[in-house]
Amino acid sequence: IDVPRINLERSKENERICKDQIKKRKKRQKDYQPNYFLSIPITNKEGFFGTWDHVYIWELEEERESEVVLLHRVIIRGIKTLQNAIIQQDKRLAKAMTSDGSLHVTLLVMQLLNEDEVNIGIDALLELKPFVEEILQGKHLTLPFQGIDTFGNQVGFVKLAEGDHVNPLLEIAEAAKRTFQGKGIMAGESRGFKPHLTFMKLSKVPWLRKKGVKKIDPEFYEKFISHKFGEEMMHRIDLCSMLKKKQSNGYYHCESSIVVGECHLKVIVFSIDFLRTI
Repeated sequence: IDVPRINLERSKENERICKDQIKKRKKRQKDYQPNYFLSIPITNKEGFFGTWDHVYIWELEEERESEVVLLHRVIIRGIKTLQNAIIQQDKRLAKAMTSDGSLHVTLLVMQLLNEDEVNIGIDALLELKPFVEEILQGKHLTLPFQGIDTFGNQVGFVKLAEGDHVNPLLEIAEAAKRTFQGKGIMAGESRGFKPHLTFMKLSKVPWLRKKGVKKIDPEFYEKFISHKFGEEMMHRIDLCSMLKKKQSNGYYHCESSIVVGECHLKVIVFSIDFLRTI
């Protein structure tokens, strides 16, 4: 047996396979067009009962009762107020607004080309859960939103406020990217992760360019430039489709979800009016 010749042929075959894989990877990177994403949905519509509410919390492990008072945060109502203020200044921008049912923070974008890849994405999401729980250490992650900014005056968004919540969120985003890419999924984007809530996109109304509307005028939102829109407690991460038909509530088609930030608490909410009757 000519071992050197066999090894040489095997080496050449491996080199050819490697080159083919590189070509395929480069082609896929060139054709990369995200069509799925990980979403943190905004569900805080009206707080608890619309005013101050008393929340009694029984800590199951310690069996002791404590009372906290929460001020409701009305993120969605605040964003609708912002959108209406802009529309009043230019009614043509009404169709550029994001519907309140689809408000979310994008954690990661990706490309899933078929049902098999969607199933791989679902598996990756399930694998992400313990990493998220490890980062949160049994605590809830509260995301406060304040102020307005744009991407190139084309996309208007509410900013995530600065604070101790930023680093855990960045760690979760990085863990998500690592987990999905580890499954062979094309995921991520060239610009860095910048958590935000999109409230309008000029790309939704391309005909406006012919009408002379080529950018979002900063004067439209100047009164909200430092506005506090409220807080959202992250409790779920969804794998959503950008292209499939949205749900009846306006939220994206969801392939799978994980619940995060769970802790050993049982929460019962009473309105002030109800407490007065006790």
